[in-house]
Amino acid sequence: MTETATLHDTPWLTSGSAARVLALLNADGEEARVVGGAVRNALLRLPPGDIDIATTAVPEEVVRRAAAARIKSVPTGIAHGTVTLVVDGQPFEVTTLREDVETFGRKATVAFGRDWRVDAERRDFTINGLSVDAAGVIHDHVGGLADIAQRRVRFIGDPDRRIAEDYLRILRFFRFSAAYGVGALDRDGYLACIRGRAGLSQLSAERIGMEMRKLLVAENALDAVVAMRDGGLLLPILIGVAYPATLAAMIEIERRRGLEANAMLRLGALAVAVTEDARRLGARLRLSNGEAKMLDSMGHRWWRLAGMDEATAQKRLYRLGAARFRDRVMLAWARAGLGADPTYWQRLIALPDRWPIPSFPLKASDFIARGIAEGPALGHVLSLAEDAWLAAGFPNDADALDAIADQTAARFARDHKL
Repeated sequence: MTETATLHDTPWLTSGSAARVLALLNADGEEARVVGGAVRNALLRLPPGDIDIATTAVPEEVVRRAAAARIKSVPTGIAHGTVTLVVDGQPFEVTTLREDVETFGRKATVAFGRDWRVDAERRDFTINGLSVDAAGVIHDHVGGLADIAQRRVRFIGDPDRRIAEDYLRILRFFRFSAAYGVGALDRDGYLACIRGRAGLSQLSAERIGMEMRKLLVAENALDAVVAMRDGGLLLPILIGVAYPATLAAMIEIERRRGLEANAMLRLGALAVAVTEDARRLGARLRLSNGEAKMLDSMGHRWWRLAGMDEATAQKRLYRLGAARFRDRVMLAWARAGLGADPTYWQRLIALPDRWPIPSFPLKASDFIARGIAEGPALGHVLSLAEDAWLAAGFPNDADALDAIADQTAARFARDHKL
């Protein structure tokens, strides 16, 4: 049974670039509707995100109409019916109605059609199976309206079949439940994910990493992660020990500090105890170089931050820089647990705000003047002098700096018999 409702207060549907695309395709016997996430988000009073459009027009007709209207078209997935139209710099994926004739995991043989129900029934979750036409009428062939009202994430049709079509839907089930669901997970969907967990091995590192980043910053990420662990789904993803209690602490620390959810901080809390964990995750989730370095730095001897005095903390801050220092403190604080004295950790993490990191004041010229030749030896002497400067507490007066330079140059000359 098809249900309908009306979408109100959605300016992107009645004017602007999306409305222009709909008008282009809603003519001469063809129909176009906005589908998927934009409809779901509109009903949940969330920003629309990407606006995807489905149409009865075949891809070649979409391209022809775009050309006639002087709209740029890109054949991003034309074999599967998808053409991207770029209007005023905004991309819209336009996909011809279709049904899967045969599926091989993520890959499928499709046939184009004109049946909106059949097209909706091939999607993943009921809340993503809605469409809205240019008049604002929502068409629901799969029970998505009721599930949105209940904030329930449920597979369309047979969960096992939906998962076998693309095993990434296991992760998407938990991610969408964390982002849009309320209360217990849909039992049928959860059990199907557990039954299909062996299929996770077929997924690429890039796809797993992308979903995990999104899952970890979702509203109810902790509940989803605990459910994944209990269902035996977390180990094949992380390939290591998970620490949900540390993740819970990290989420609460973010909240106390008024920070936005950070996927790498949360991933570090969940799965990084030592630097080897960070390196494993970097490969497993195909993290960027910056993300991998962040996790590696967080995991490097974080336990030394507990009970650290101010002078030692200043030295650590100098070596790490403000961002890496704060990240490592966040992990150490989360590892200490929410029962730990927050005053110490709050003061430590605020150190970059009250103590500007000084610059090392000695230069190469100071040591050339003391007889050190240019070359590798000069760099080594500068490093020794910097260590001495840190040990002395970052002095900045001329006498102290001259003494450090003299002593370092003399020590180097003595050790190398210059």
